[in-house]
Amino acid sequence: MTTTAPQQELTPLLLMQLATGFWASKALFAAHEIGLFSLLARRDGGTADQVAADLEIAERPAEMLLTACASLGLLDKRDGRYHNSPVAAKYLVPGGPDYFGGFIAFNDQRIYGSYGRLIEAVRSNRPVGWDAATQRSFFDSADTTITRDFYEAMHALSTPTGQALASVADIRTRSRLLDIGGGSGAIPIELCRARPGLTATVFDLPHVTEFAAGKIAAAGLSGRIGTAAGDLFAPGPYPVGHDVALLSLILHSFNPDQDRQILAKTFACLPGGGLVLISELLVDDDKTGPPPAALMSLTMLVEDEGRNYTAAEYEHWLTETGFRRTRRIPLDVPGANGVIIGR
Repeated sequence: MTTTAPQQELTPLLLMQLATGFWASKALFAAHEIGLFSLLARRDGGTADQVAADLEIAERPAEMLLTACASLGLLDKRDGRYHNSPVAAKYLVPGGPDYFGGFIAFNDQRIYGSYGRLIEAVRSNRPVGWDAATQRSFFDSADTTITRDFYEAMHALSTPTGQALASVADIRTRSRLLDIGGGSGAIPIELCRARPGLTATVFDLPHVTEFAAGKIAAAGLSGRIGTAAGDLFAPGPYPVGHDVALLSLILHSFNPDQDRQILAKTFACLPGGGLVLISELLVDDDKTGPPPAALMSLTMLVEDEGRNYTAAEYEHWLTETGFRRTRRIPLDVPGANGVIIGR
């Protein structure tokens, strides 16, 4: 005799969670912007009235913000005093080696507003975050403020990816890395820290490589990581002399034809046996998830002209452009759930 498990009664709980998801993100954004986490780090915790006095706000909003952050796992409360939780202490206190605040601030100041116009992007199939006068995305803007904010965010997002990639066996056998569209140089910095014999080049737009050079110098790696200024789509080859090329969080910004062009130029700049690594938040091959990749794809809808692709799509394009023996390696970091490798 078999029994059927009782069917769970449907409730609107999932819809409640989805509809109010921005409550949590805005609580995080507000706490970060007002300096709550750095304050609690400096004073080794505090009560609601102490926090209110230090931040020059009323006790009512201070208590409410502290309670919200504690409920979200950002704060711990011990003996009547609020303290940064381990995740806040590690990632949300400015000046720390793993500071993630650039990504928090960028999403608050830029992406949140663009998402308010998501339905406009859905109906028009056009990005809504572009500069109306120049029709340029912030991704290739020469505005120094936009560049700094965006690449600070990407540096925070890419640092854990670099740490994860350091354990990939294919990279451990290579000696010279080309990071194509490498932004701040976060991944080469982490790879060179983990691999003393590795050298690298960050290839990106001129104003971006200036930013990267500062990050590389601050890491003490200027002797091993260089920069090369150029445009992904300009005539002429990418820099040569490397045995592995990295495309991390790059290809999702473009359409399939542009991605094939980038991969063909990458193939041409590598020697026989050279490797390419595509590090991305990959959409499942059946296009049902996972949420980080699927929702980041909507970010591309409001902010640019690309989308997040599947591993199968990348493997197909790699084969079309000459690469062979493609394979997938799962990752579990905020900026990537997998890497596709082609030889």
